[in-house]
Amino acid sequence: MGKFQPEKMHFTLQWLLLILISALFALVMELINLPGALLLGPMLAGIVWSLQGGSLQIPRNLFVVAQAFIGCLVAQSISSGMLPTFAQHWSLFLFIVLSTIAASSLMGWVISKLKVLPGTTAIWGSSPGAAAAMVLMAEEFGADARLVAFMQYLRVIVVASAASIIARFWVDTSAATAIPIIWFPPLQWATAETVLLALAGVIIARLARIPSGAMLVPMLLGMALQSGHLLKIDLPEWLLSMAYAVMGWRIGLGFTRPVLKHAIRALPQIVFSIVLLVGFCGVLAWWLVQHFHLDPLTAYLATSPGGMDSIAVIAASSHNVDLEFVMALQTVRLFLVIILGPALARIIARKTITESSIAG
Repeated sequence: MGKFQPEKMHFTLQWLLLILISALFALVMELINLPGALLLGPMLAGIVWSLQGGSLQIPRNLFVVAQAFIGCLVAQSISSGMLPTFAQHWSLFLFIVLSTIAASSLMGWVISKLKVLPGTTAIWGSSPGAAAAMVLMAEEFGADARLVAFMQYLRVIVVASAASIIARFWVDTSAATAIPIIWFPPLQWATAETVLLALAGVIIARLARIPSGAMLVPMLLGMALQSGHLLKIDLPEWLLSMAYAVMGWRIGLGFTRPVLKHAIRALPQIVFSIVLLVGFCGVLAWWLVQHFHLDPLTAYLATSPGGMDSIAVIAASSHNVDLEFVMALQTVRLFLVIILGPALARIIARKTITESSIAG
């Protein structure tokens, strides 16, 4: 039996097979409740395809449009109903979020300093949340998006799994029914408005030459328009899954055997850094319980570093959790990580490069 050689297949057949494999991987991940399945499935399929010698690549413009839809998704998740909760606890929220960002940045600097991962990759990969956004911005700023994705989504999986296990100590979620996914809901004008918002954001970002603007411009515009009740962001599952698939393929198809070997070799240090970050956030949760009399589950879910969508599902299925507090704190962290991420990465990278040159 001859060796499987995808590079010799017709271009159309390659895409059909890649889509089929991606759908199978995503389905399996969804069945075992793995967070980020719609992105991780195509990413894993892309890695397999690339390592087998496949020659497919995602066009740059298509990837930019996918970024814009992710920006719309972030804007959609930020509810105006969270503003009163933030106004009431803003100083506490800022302290917790900035402490988490500082801890993750320190870990990223240590990993970069020990040369476990190249360049600014460790700094982007250590950011506590906004996994999709960090992967997108990392590539814009010259880091290895493949290794950043490996770090980010490994942390999302660990955080979501830990939160699910811990939730079971305080509440029985076995009777909670999963919300069925409606893949093809009736078409709405809001969907067309969202598509126009994404395309307008891409055009504005390109004309203004804003770094990571394809995601940031639709995100900020969407937040402003939605909070003013001028626009309702609507992202049907079929559209969102296409954006995630494009992102996953862009990352996965860029994997090579040397990159994969590097990721596996760095796995112990990456896992250790994730455990440290989760532990640090656990300490912050304990502090909230002791000094602000929050229930332990609310405190832990609110401070969990990443996997915002998974945390939302767990919090919503737990009747004794303060959902507004959890989502407000998660949203503040998401927003600050996206805003501060590029500046922090540049500062830490510049410091690391300067120290290396002095040592050299």
